Amino acid sequence: MIEEESLIRLDGDSFRVELLPVGATLRRFDVRLSDGSWRNIVLGSADLAEYLASNIYLGMTVGRFANRIADARFTLDGVEYVLDVNEPPNQLHGGTDGFHAREWTVAGHGPDWVEFTLTSPDGDQGYPGTLAVSARYELVPGGLQVTYRATTDGPTVVNLTTHPYFNLDGEGSGNTDAHVLTVHASRYTPVRRDGIPTGEIRDVTGSAADFRQARPFGKARVAAEAEGITRNDGFDHNFVVDGTGMREHCRLASADGLTLVVESDQPAIQVYGGEHFNGTQIGTSGHPYQRRAGIALETQHFPDSPNQPAFPRTVLRPGEEFAATTRWLVVSVP
Repeated sequence: MIEEESLIRLDGDSFRVELLPVGATLRRFDVRLSDGSWRNIVLGSADLAEYLASNIYLGMTVGRFANRIADARFTLDGVEYVLDVNEPPNQLHGGTDGFHAREWTVAGHGPDWVEFTLTSPDGDQGYPGTLAVSARYELVPGGLQVTYRATTDGPTVVNLTTHPYFNLDGEGSGNTDAHVLTVHASRYTPVRRDGIPTGEIRDVTGSAADFRQARPFGKARVAAEAEGITRNDGFDHNFVVDGTGMREHCRLASADGLTLVVESDQPAIQVYGGEHFNGTQIGTSGHPYQRRAGIALETQHFPDSPNQPAFPRTVLRPGEEFAATTRWLVVSVP
């Protein structure tokens, strides 16, 4: 079980958030509804061991490199680096002992904010350079924001994000097939069977991956299956978000009208339908998570970028700073 004293709470009039130092994890995100009641819209676990033992990454910070790296290796400045393999033959979300599995330091905490820090030594999970990382969560007008920052003493690659699963009907309430999703992306990166991008950046026009107009998520998945572009019978795709800078990446709406907007300054967002939930994961409400219990929306750089020269740059060098901000804003409540 999770000890009460380990929980960090941020409290506002319309939002209440719970976080954990392990994995700099977003555990709860409660939204006040129009009748004054509260609804938790993110999946989380009541058991710390569940966070650490599974590969579900419930609301956890993933890094040093979020998403997948092919064959768990990359070359930088003529040197090949061999990484920890945790999804053979590839690496996923930074390795077995990635940032999600670490006890982050609470560097500061106020009523509506908290900042976590972590130092990743040279060679950690195979990555070069010592990386100093911070994750600052804070309540903002309309919702919650996280900002990641990182510096290094040697050339390395970095891609940091939070891995929240959303169910806007309420955590533990069932599947998300009736949720309506909009993604502001004219292109996406097709993947091989193992989730590694093929290197193509494909136009979504005329395909089941076109979410530029709002679509019920379950119906879109069925269309994608018929088209043959799903992975594990669902969406697990990197969408290339139109525009640059801080902008709306996507919006998600429940059947009763609760609407979440995800904003970020990152170039892409991973949309994953939670195909791997199988009823063995017990949520904060005590309900088991069945298949498609939540939709993961992960703002990010492209998967396998260190091995894909056509993808946006993810190299970080001494004297530079990696920075990434994401906001989760609730724009409508029932």
